[in-house]
Amino acid sequence: MGGVDERAAKLFPAERLDLAERYAAWLADAGVVRGLIGPREVPRLWDRHILNCAVLGEVIPEGVSVADIGSGAGLPGLVLAIARPDLNITLIEPLLRRTTFLEEVAEDLGLSNVTVLRGRADAFHGELGFDAVTSRAVAGLGKLLDWSMPLVSPKGALVAMKGSSIEAEIEEARADLERWGCAPPTVSELGVDVLETTTVAVRVVWSDPARVDWPPVPKGARQGSKSGSRKKKRR
Repeated sequence: MGGVDERAAKLFPAERLDLAERYAAWLADAGVVRGLIGPREVPRLWDRHILNCAVLGEVIPEGVSVADIGSGAGLPGLVLAIARPDLNITLIEPLLRRTTFLEEVAEDLGLSNVTVLRGRADAFHGELGFDAVTSRAVAGLGKLLDWSMPLVSPKGALVAMKGSSIEAEIEEARADLERWGCAPPTVSELGVDVLETTTVAVRVVWSDPARVDWPPVPKGARQGSKSGSRKKKRR
């Protein structure tokens, strides 16, 4: 096996390596044709996307429920579902062509731990709660808090993949973190012993889980009404 396979073997259970390879094939074919992945990304699917997302599992506890918002082509949601069959993954994505892709891939790979929901993250505020809410390249931390924290259970966490500017994002989001009643974020460098380019993740939890109302609302705000259609498909 080549280098990619050797690294993948460290991040995916042996019996699920085939699923990871089949998912890569989906991305390189239908993912490109349907505009979910750029053609130039195909040669670096493993390094830049699949392995990069798989290491996010390092900061997600065993056997928890996970919502991946703005899931797109399934990064990191589908990757986590493949690498971590112990997780119950809900992929939240507003665009039909993307949810169709996610449903087709999940069905083809037999991922019984995956649910696909069509809609914006805020359409499910007050209805659903998760132990972890993940995202990748969705929004700056301030906006991400507004979309994610209402989905985070009292003892759960926002776990977002970020870039090298995360410290600046945290500083810019200080008021938002306080408004939501969050503890100071923690930043982790993941995949240190596996990846050539490591993954940066930020984790945000509630400062006082015992005092989190459900559904959570920011300080000084009143819970408003929600609208918006959604399409559910459960497996």
